[in-house]
Amino acid sequence: MRLELAGIEARHPAARTGLPPALKKLDLKLAAGEQVAVIGPSGAGKTTLLQVAAASLPPAAGALRIDGDDPWALSGRARQRLRGRLFLAPQTPPLPPRQRVVTAVLAGRLPAIGFWESLRSLFYPSDIAGAHAALTHFDLADKLFERVDRLSGGERQRVGLARTLLSPASLWLIDEPLSALDPTRARQAISALLLAAEERRATVLATLHQVDTALEMFPRIVGLRQGRVVFDLARGEVGQRHLADLYAQHEDELGGPAPAADGEADGPRPVAMHCR
Repeated sequence: MRLELAGIEARHPAARTGLPPALKKLDLKLAAGEQVAVIGPSGAGKTTLLQVAAASLPPAAGALRIDGDDPWALSGRARQRLRGRLFLAPQTPPLPPRQRVVTAVLAGRLPAIGFWESLRSLFYPSDIAGAHAALTHFDLADKLFERVDRLSGGERQRVGLARTLLSPASLWLIDEPLSALDPTRARQAISALLLAAEERRATVLATLHQVDTALEMFPRIVGLRQGRVVFDLARGEVGQRHLADLYAQHEDELGGPAPAADGEADGPRPVAMHCR
């Protein structure tokens, strides 16, 4: 699935009145099947970029095209059908705490199934084997029938990523998927995600705080700062000068946030709203 943003200006929904837009005249193109990481300091506009790309936040100016279509020029029904081909994975997955993991993972298939089948699946999961296979990619197969509220923060994050593998989407928009994971878990999760995307020829746009992981795993890196693209380069072309300019006055973020002592957080993490 192709994605094009041209001259996009957008404001984060939670931004205070009077603040400048989170995205300023932003241009970005992704060809079908590309895998792109967006890096940059807190407040760069990374989360807003994904919300615009997911057609959940209308831009104040500029043009968004997904496979050649402007979602905001479509009828409401057509826009909903288009959204069914997208998957937006937020940093903190919206997982009901009393829900079983198997049900939470199978929710990734909801855009592809009818109302009655989705309702039935809440009580009688329709594809336990599929959910088990998706969880296996993230080393969570043993959590298949656990309740969500008994998982660590990192485990919940990986359950959210496992959903992606069962979705019918061909454009995956992943927001800070590694914030609760240690480096080993982070590489495992990203590797599983990108391999699955390559097999399905899905397009991936992911925001990351972990610069080293982005440079190691993604073939194309976009640097975002104060709502503008600072650089858009193949990973081999990104040098220390690019990173120093991108993270000027935010050097402490170059290594990414520190994981919990055991590699994953023990409890629920609050929704991060700093990437405006």
